[in-house]
Amino acid sequence: MRKDGDSESRANARLYEALCALQTPEEAEALLVDILSARELADLAQRLEVAALLSSGASYLDVSRSTGASSTTVSRVSKCLNGEAGGYRLVLARLEEQKTN
Repeated sequence: MRKDGDSESRANARLYEALCALQTPEEAEALLVDILSARELADLAQRLEVAALLSSGASYLDVSRSTGASSTTVSRVSKCLNGEAGGYRLVLARLEEQKTN
């Protein structure tokens, strides 16, 4: 079923709000397990790991070998990691802050 642009924007906004409402990793797991297939969840986790490795200076080849991600996925994550949105950078910085606190 296709949605019009306004309806899709509202649905996306609701998803973003839902993610912000989560308070623990266990809550995040419960939601993600409910809304994603096992494959989709694994793909998202892999992309975050790819971003973390690239951010730490690992080469594309090393990242691909250690995560099993395709070169296309590694390249796409790298583009996003260095892109305007900054989502990966923000999350990786916050995860690093949590490790040091």
